[in-house]
Amino acid sequence: MLKQQLSKLSQYNRWANERCAGYILLAGEPVADQLLVSSFPTIRKTIYHIWDAELVWIKRLHGKTIASWPPSAGFTGSLEEGILGLLSVSDEFTGFIKSTSDEGLQEMMDYTTSGKKTFTNKACDMITHCFNHSTYHRGQVITMLRSAGFTAVGSTDFITYCRMAE
Repeated sequence: MLKQQLSKLSQYNRWANERCAGYILLAGEPVADQLLVSSFPTIRKTIYHIWDAELVWIKRLHGKTIASWPPSAGFTGSLEEGILGLLSVSDEFTGFIKSTSDEGLQEMMDYTTSGKKTFTNKACDMITHCFNHSTYHRGQVITMLRSAGFTAVGSTDFITYCRMAE
């Protein structure tokens, strides 16, 4: 049951990331780089933050740590390449969940933060946190797009995904 629900959430997360990314690409790089008031100063930096966080959490689930924060700091590729990186990491979550048993998803896992603090949480809670975090920042991206004058956005809500998937 847990695996089934997390699988659905990972598919939703991938769908919502792709949908949000599509709006960003449609709005264009000038809009993605426009200074706006939010947690991050631009849409590009916000979407890269989602990418960074998903990358960090999938690495933690595999028992690995990152060398430095944020992982995208040295990234010099295009906005589209960055978005493809995010979508690739989103796909990794789907694969991780698919290859992990219900019992494995309940296992306690140790990980170290970029601040060098060590914590222990259930794998399922780490995954849920990551998807919740991405949802929070996707909401900011949608608001930032609207603030920048790009209003051709639709819902990235979980229930919208469920309605489409049924």
